[in-house]
Amino acid sequence: MTTINGSAVRKVVIACDAGMGSSAMLAGQLRRQLGKHSVTVEHTPVDAIPADADVVICHQGLAERARVSAPEVIIVPIQVFIGDPAVAKVVKAVQNGSDLNG
Repeated sequence: MTTINGSAVRKVVIACDAGMGSSAMLAGQLRRQLGKHSVTVEHTPVDAIPADADVVICHQGLAERARVSAPEVIIVPIQVFIGDPAVAKVVKAVQNGSDLNG
């Protein structure tokens, strides 16, 4: 299991399969929440995760594809894009400098 300290997170990627709906809304929400912590948030296809990503948030059904696309990155699978507790854990880790596992 890979671990990163929230204070070391510089890029969070919201990865989706095709749409721009709720995953794009989540990216915007995280930009507002994490911007003051110097964290960049990007929205990308799950098969095109940038090499400099520190954390990838994606639907649980896409987690294995994300792991193939970014094998050394923390993958945070979620069930819903808005209001999922796993997203809150990412935000809290960045804000508090606590460890995030994936």
